[in-house]
Amino acid sequence: MRTGGQILGGIDAGGTSFRCIVATGPGQILAEERFATTSPDETLARAAAFFADGPGRQAAAIGIACFGPVAVDPAHPRYGTILSTPKHGWSFCDVLGPIRAASGRPVAIETDVIAAALGERQWGAGQGEDNLAYVTVGTGVGAGILSQGKPFHGALHSEAGHIRVPRHPDDGAFAGVCRFHGDCLEGLASAPALAARWGCDPADLPDDHQAWEIEAHYLAHLCATLVLVGAVRRVILGGGVCARSGLVGRVARRAGDLLGGYEASLDVDGHAIVVPPGLGLQAGSLGALVVAASACPV
Repeated sequence: MRTGGQILGGIDAGGTSFRCIVATGPGQILAEERFATTSPDETLARAAAFFADGPGRQAAAIGIACFGPVAVDPAHPRYGTILSTPKHGWSFCDVLGPIRAASGRPVAIETDVIAAALGERQWGAGQGEDNLAYVTVGTGVGAGILSQGKPFHGALHSEAGHIRVPRHPDDGAFAGVCRFHGDCLEGLASAPALAARWGCDPADLPDDHQAWEIEAHYLAHLCATLVLVGAVRRVILGGGVCARSGLVGRVARRAGDLLGGYEASLDVDGHAIVVPPGLGLQAGSLGALVVAASACPV
């Protein structure tokens, strides 16, 4: 799924905000708009309107990078629909249908993390690598895996945020915040988990706070699992929480300790296994362009 310099549309459909762009890539963004995620009807209507007028009409196809869980298999009876989600009012919401109907253009949908992985592979920290994972840590924790350059999906899609991880020795009393599992990875390491555990906005915690050592412990276990089970050679850590200064480095060191030198067999090109995103917070919207390219007529 390469963009080939086409003018394409992308929607980074997040639980907090939507970002719509028309572009050929990171160097040529022709139009963009960001707005809060409110009700499905209001939010999707605003996204559709972006592609109805002005530069938005130039897009040959539209790709959606969507929060989930979402049905991304075209053979699924609910293709393009968000399934049961903690985001109030959005469970079983058809995201793809309204955008396709309003725009009259080909539309494809992927998970936000798979789209970000595709964007990073084309323009960012995943260039030249066919087997990689993109992890986002924010309102939730998600991981998108590319295997041989293609999205890895099965019965649904990877839900790595809901795996169980060993407790940090200093974190035994925290119950976790996941409404499904309590103290799964997402329940322990997401932004809401940080806020609940420490009683404040994570952004207000200093860099030397104990919170970040505990956070690195949990994310390192995820990274080690992705290397060992997902057979990836690079793990890209994105999302608002991972933008914290020094956190990615802490995770990389701890993951190396957990892997016990095994990762050295993968590091044949001199690149680190755990790295920050090259596209920053634009990985989702730019990745949506790669998803859009898959919907273009051959």
